[in-house]
Amino acid sequence: MSRLMFSFYLFINLSSSLLFALDISLQGAKSDFQNYSTLHIKDKNKFLCQEIKNDFDEVSKIVCAFSKSPSKKFKPLQNDFFNIQTQIKKRTFFIIITPYKKMKLFPVVFNLSKNDDVYKANAKLANHWMIIGYNKKIPFMHKDEPSQMAINFPFFLKKDTFPYVGSLDMKGNPVHIKNVGDVSDYLKIKRYYNDKQYDKCLNLIENVMLEFPSSLFNAELLYYKIRVNAKLKNDDNVIASSKIYLREYSSYENVAEVLALSARSYALNGLNSQADYFFDRLFSEHKDSSFAKWGYIYKGDMLKEDGLLIKAVSFYKKALHDTSSIEIAANAAYELALYNIRNEHKKEANKYVAKIIKAKPDLFASKYKKSLDMIDLFVDAEEYFSAASIAQALVNNINSDDDMHESLLKNVGIWFAKTSQKQEALLALNKYFTKYPDGLYDSEVQVAKDSLFFDDNDANLSTKIDDYNELIATYADDSIGNRAVYEKAKLMSANTMFDDVLEFKDTLLNLDTASYPDTQKIVNEAALGAMEQALQKRKCKRVLTISSEYSISLSDKWDDGIYECAMKGADFLLAKKVTSKNLNSKDIDIRKKWLYRHIKVDFATGNYSEVVKASKELLVLIKDDKNSIYKDIYRVVFDTYQRLEKSEKMIDAIVRVQKVYGKSYKDIERYIAVMSVGSQSKDDNLVLQYGQEVMSIQKASDSYSQSPFVEFTIYQTYINKEDFNKALEVIKSLNTVKLSKNDRARQKYLLGSVYEKLWRGEEAQTAYQEAIDADPTSAWAKLAQGAKSD
Repeated sequence: MSRLMFSFYLFINLSSSLLFALDISLQGAKSDFQNYSTLHIKDKNKFLCQEIKNDFDEVSKIVCAFSKSPSKKFKPLQNDFFNIQTQIKKRTFFIIITPYKKMKLFPVVFNLSKNDDVYKANAKLANHWMIIGYNKKIPFMHKDEPSQMAINFPFFLKKDTFPYVGSLDMKGNPVHIKNVGDVSDYLKIKRYYNDKQYDKCLNLIENVMLEFPSSLFNAELLYYKIRVNAKLKNDDNVIASSKIYLREYSSYENVAEVLALSARSYALNGLNSQADYFFDRLFSEHKDSSFAKWGYIYKGDMLKEDGLLIKAVSFYKKALHDTSSIEIAANAAYELALYNIRNEHKKEANKYVAKIIKAKPDLFASKYKKSLDMIDLFVDAEEYFSAASIAQALVNNINSDDDMHESLLKNVGIWFAKTSQKQEALLALNKYFTKYPDGLYDSEVQVAKDSLFFDDNDANLSTKIDDYNELIATYADDSIGNRAVYEKAKLMSANTMFDDVLEFKDTLLNLDTASYPDTQKIVNEAALGAMEQALQKRKCKRVLTISSEYSISLSDKWDDGIYECAMKGADFLLAKKVTSKNLNSKDIDIRKKWLYRHIKVDFATGNYSEVVKASKELLVLIKDDKNSIYKDIYRVVFDTYQRLEKSEKMIDAIVRVQKVYGKSYKDIERYIAVMSVGSQSKDDNLVLQYGQEVMSIQKASDSYSQSPFVEFTIYQTYINKEDFNKALEVIKSLNTVKLSKNDRARQKYLLGSVYEKLWRGEEAQTAYQEAIDADPTSAWAKLAQGAKSD
């Protein structure tokens, strides 16, 4: 049986903090490659310790009771085998030990270096109790149940006293436990590390190791030296110290962490093959350790630096799914969020951010600069909820005097405002004003706040108005309430609720003109709109009331309103009555206006002969004015001839339309009509001329409403003219245009056909196959199959 004793002692003397002298010490060791631990509890007065067993006869708890109470709070202790808590009840002080694995209680009655005889002692009280924590089998002991008839004789060994040298260290030297400087310094090192005072911690470690070269805490000092250097990113020092630790203390419980930190440092130094060696050891020898999960993250980082993103992601996911540690899971989720948003996997990225926000939002602050970059990525992707959530986590976990604090707080409100989280946005924006009353971004924040509840959305009209009314009532003394009044007026006006606008015109006009300079305009437009509505509904009294209240009088100039209302209501008799009385005006400008309107009425009623007659006069009046507001008459004339099916007149009219408007998308259907004229008359030149115009307009506007009709028509025309290269160019242009399956099959068939005409058989075969693949059941596919078979 081999026995390895490693002497990490936690020696606590409570004589100064308790009303009694109590010593508690923890030791760790190995026997047959199995770890175990001993816990010694000593007091100058005898005390009671008792095992408490569960239903399976296993020790579930050991309780030690003392009649005296401590004067200070006792901090909990633990290692891999024990969890030690204290409790005071009815002036009795209890030490409660619960096991992580298995444990056994023994009274220490005999001192083998002093006593000559030993026997089985069933002591209930003792000055010294020992508890052994172990995995499966208790080390160095074999338990036999004594016969009930046996006599408990003492065993005498006076002539051959047991040798006693005390505890030994790794090198076989005696260990002397006493209150020395390295003990207090070691506790201070732990405190510095926990307080994140890494520079102080490292300096003290160096000093202690120099002053106490044979310290009992050498393993722990080296361990903390590795951890501190890792925090300070001194990767070379981590590697150097880890080599020593792994050589000298290979059986210690911190080996897994040292392997993880060593592997990461090699990776950060670009020494990936060495890193992989330590990663392999970590994953194989300590696969159940939490540091193996950290190792997955570190290896993922290494693979990511090498551009192996898919493999990196697999390690991050393994760390996330295999751990129960929130810290590890959050760090893995962080890297997955970063990967997914960089690769535009927005849904996945948002999911991981949400997990971090829920479980460990302060992680973003611990990766401050990286998190700022992550925020930018979410903003660029317009994922404002995640961006705002990360920014809020930073605001909550950084100092308010940080250079970015004001900007982040501002952005939390602005970005939340772009989502459905309006109350969160309002809270952040108001917090900004409270924190920064004269802030750098007060104007921007004010605009965001005023616009907070006024996004365009798909809600119906009544719902929007109800929302504005609620805002007006809730924020009556706030800029939000004022904005609601203004937006409500605009919404009602936009939806022809002019009478409703006029009902709260006084409130509207009382708004600050600096912020809302067009309130008077809104009221005037509402009045005009209400009058137009009255005209449309023949409510003449209402018209007169509005005219009187808003200094509007009914005169000839209101013929415009009457005409427009008549046209909107399709009351063409009324409209023509108004236009007819103004046709003989001596003012040329007025005459042109009413002549144009008269033509529009005749066109709307299908009186095309009158349109042709009146348009001749109007065309004479505007022929020298290229920018005439009535030049639309050229299009009306074309449309009239089209309805009259006068092909030659259509051609003349389209030439004038082109001359006035150039290439305009509005005329594209007119060009199509002319193409149809050309097709019917077998005029290939006419078809090509206007077909090319259509293709040019569609290409310039990136809109292909007339495709593939126009391309098929031009194609056939070129085929008729045996200009196969031009036909090929036209039919190939459809490759980039979205088509239905049938049209795509037709296009590919025609493409194969023209390839054949050009003696490009291989390309023709490819095109025929593409026609078949596009729509196998179509007639074009069958034609392609036949052509291909030939």
